[in-house]
Amino acid sequence: MGTPKQLVRIGGRTLLDRTLANVRAAIGRSNESASIGSVGPGSSLGAVGVGSVGEIILVLGFAAAELERDVSTEGLKIVMNPAYAEGMASSLRAGIAAVGPHARGALIVLADQPCLRPATLLRLIEHHRDARPQIVIPTYRGFRGNPVLLDRSVFPEIMEISGDVGCRAIFGLHSENISKLDVDDVGILLDVDTGEDLERLAVACGQEEAAGAVAPLSELENRGAVAGEAEASRPELVVVGRDRVAITLMKLGGLLGFTTTLVDPLLTLKDVPEADRLLHRLDLSMVQVMGNRYIVVASRGQFDEEALEQALQSDAAYVGLVANKKRARELASSLERKGVPAERLARMRTSAGLDIGAESPEEIALSIMAEIVGTKSGRS
Repeated sequence: MGTPKQLVRIGGRTLLDRTLANVRAAIGRSNESASIGSVGPGSSLGAVGVGSVGEIILVLGFAAAELERDVSTEGLKIVMNPAYAEGMASSLRAGIAAVGPHARGALIVLADQPCLRPATLLRLIEHHRDARPQIVIPTYRGFRGNPVLLDRSVFPEIMEISGDVGCRAIFGLHSENISKLDVDDVGILLDVDTGEDLERLAVACGQEEAAGAVAPLSELENRGAVAGEAEASRPELVVVGRDRVAITLMKLGGLLGFTTTLVDPLLTLKDVPEADRLLHRLDLSMVQVMGNRYIVVASRGQFDEEALEQALQSDAAYVGLVANKKRARELASSLERKGVPAERLARMRTSAGLDIGAESPEEIALSIMAEIVGTKSGRS
């Protein structure tokens, strides 16, 4: 983007300043104290610990001097992470290591979430105080977001992770002690990875409340009524995700006579003209299907576990996952611990698509669509 992402400006203020302002506001309103820090690729906002003393810990790595110069650091504990090039885990470890000894937990806030409501931070803190789970994850319409609250009991595990991964690396070890908290705050899903994300954030931050950016979206958008029984019984392709693999699957599905449904909290039918339906709640049962259903989870780690769990509980003729082998193993283990029967887990294509040497997103989508057609035709 031509500048460190945290210094991109919306309405004259940097992303990081906006995020810090929301964190400061949450601590200022809370009767409980908190500890907050920064985690991300090089420098982001990260750990908020719920303890007897409120503190904000800002972890800096790449372009640290520039960030310190251009961001209001009053009242912050600055932690330098010289190992930032090793990935997000190094910044997370640096933030957790700096949390005070009396903190009961840490809330990991990302620097590029400027629309996050202070009230949402308070709800996470209060839920941890009352229910004492080891991990609290906020959800919006069933979609998992950030920040994540970590109980102090998991700090040692955080200190052992490495690479370009965050808190999710330990989720599979605590499936029984994870609490998902539904919040009415789309800000938990709004971050900046592309120019389009920045435009969406600019709209959201320009309104009184971030939720206004997507409030008009109904939970299920349908491009039009089904013409007749023959059309209604067409096979259904359901894709969870928004990347190029997901969009290409929508195109191929339409060409091959499938009714196509994309599952995403923020996109609209205008954004994805290839889709027949857009589902804005992660609830696959909301899509009524008369023909066979084929489900592909291509969300690149976002809410993939929740989507797979629902897909495997359905009568889908095909369930495919787009993920690397390590992530696929993590998901299979986590779903097994949740009690998903082995025979259902066996239905999941953990490396979706035929082996045709696919490399580009379009080629990967083609390999997946070929496998779906083979399944529909009764080929092994």
